[in-house]
Amino acid sequence: MITPMTTNPPGFRFEHRGAVPQVHPTAYVAPTAVLVGDVRVGPRARVMYGAVLDAEGSRIEVGEAAVVCENAVLRASAAAGAEQPVVLGAHVFVGPHATLLGCTVERACYLASSVHVLQQAVVGTGSVVAVAALVHARTVLPAEYFVPPYTMAVGDPVRLLAPGDPGVPQVLGRLGFAGTAFGVDASWTDRVARHERIAEVRSAEFAAHLDDRPATG
Repeated sequence: MITPMTTNPPGFRFEHRGAVPQVHPTAYVAPTAVLVGDVRVGPRARVMYGAVLDAEGSRIEVGEAAVVCENAVLRASAAAGAEQPVVLGAHVFVGPHATLLGCTVERACYLASSVHVLQQAVVGTGSVVAVAALVHARTVLPAEYFVPPYTMAVGDPVRLLAPGDPGVPQVLGRLGFAGTAFGVDASWTDRVARHERIAEVRSAEFAAHLDDRPATG
């Protein structure tokens, strides 16, 4: 006979940079989900198995009745010198294996499996980001916008780039992504130097985890 679960299991919750995750009593966090630092899970929200919500130097907010599916990764940061929170509005659906980094997703959006939304991007109310699409850094999607599968959304106003579009390298080179995400000002063409500096920034940021400890209470 299987005994029904009557309490919300804690999942893996860690104090980080002096902040502990806060979960509303009506929310559900799966036993294998990981919540680190200043993570705030709202009423009736659901954080499913294997999801990782890592608030590095900023906060993560999961709105009312929002759903974060299996193996999704949400990471807030301040590596670039300013806070880059992850904020999910009410009734947002984040599909399995999605990655959200320092971005805002307004209410009632649908983000499908394997979607990526990068630093300082804004996904407008009611928008759809379809399977394996990418919303690049500082991109703003208008309300009820649709990003097709496997497509890259770039800029404000937004522009869609299909896989194989010959303009992709030029567009990415102008974005200044390393500066936005990591505070690294390096030439687009000097990849080795840029990647070394990015790794150093992340290594320094992640060093704060040496002081993490399980959250209690």
